[in-house]
Amino acid sequence: MAQRQISYREAVAEAIIEEMTRDDRVFLMGEDIAVVGGAFGATKGILAAFGEERVMDTPISETAIVGYAVGAAMTGLRPVVEIMRCDWMTICMDEIVNQAAKMRYFTAGRPEMAMVIRTATEGGIGLGAQHSQSFEAWFAHIPGLKVVMPSTPYDVKGLLKSAIRDPNPVIFMEPIILYGTSGPVPKEDYTIPLGQADVKREGKDATIVCWGAVTSRVMNAAKMLADEGIDTEVIDIRTIRPLDIEAILASVRKTGRLVVAHEANKTGGFGAEIVAQVQEKAFDHLDAPIQRVAANDVLIPINRNLELMVLPREEQVIAGVKAVL
Repeated sequence: MAQRQISYREAVAEAIIEEMTRDDRVFLMGEDIAVVGGAFGATKGILAAFGEERVMDTPISETAIVGYAVGAAMTGLRPVVEIMRCDWMTICMDEIVNQAAKMRYFTAGRPEMAMVIRTATEGGIGLGAQHSQSFEAWFAHIPGLKVVMPSTPYDVKGLLKSAIRDPNPVIFMEPIILYGTSGPVPKEDYTIPLGQADVKREGKDATIVCWGAVTSRVMNAAKMLADEGIDTEVIDIRTIRPLDIEAILASVRKTGRLVVAHEANKTGGFGAEIVAQVQEKAFDHLDAPIQRVAANDVLIPINRNLELMVLPREEQVIAGVKAVL
């Protein structure tokens, strides 16, 4: 029997509803997340199910939203807050970096800091330079934070449930272009452990590591390469931190070649960290220099045609694979 198909945004809502039903300490807070159901429709129906005490619209103040979540987590609650766009997380970086990420260390692990900050990330829909950025590398740099970026409805539901149950602060990044995409998601309860990569496609000639919205483009490129007789293995890391480096190393030891693809700007992107770790731990297994495929080091244009030129595409992934071959 075929599995049911639901959208990425529906999978987000299901995960939240199931965790709020399971644990009455979980509550939801953010701009327009209650009555409207979120700017991207990912929290529709949750207010009707749980009421105003557990689903709260907030003022337009990212600092207040995250600061409140830090205090709530310290009292033993498990807030799930939404910052509408990851671009605006710059406004509340003190609360994230200097408070949420460090509080367990300051208090010898007590209290827990079980809080999830959900945010829409990446580009692809013509929102321009202040609404299309990818900041996963920033947050991965901070000890005490976990960083997640799922690429499918199945992954987003399982990983969000795990993030809500985690005793540490989790930055949960949802690529905006994926909200309307659909995929198989079982009705049965399931979770996906944080820090566990997924081999989306097995292959023997080269490894492609990716995450976020670029994953679907990588899979398309892998099919095109297969038509030419080139067999690529695709690894979606899913969790930026903790990173499942062992899954990457195992693949590289098999294929001897690596391409890393992401939508963030190339300079200082998290792909550089993966390249460094593979070079440190599996250099003798590499048969060619590692290639990176990423957005150009420019601001994201609002013009859709220009935006497509800036963001990584299938042909760039194909070129990267052919370069290592």
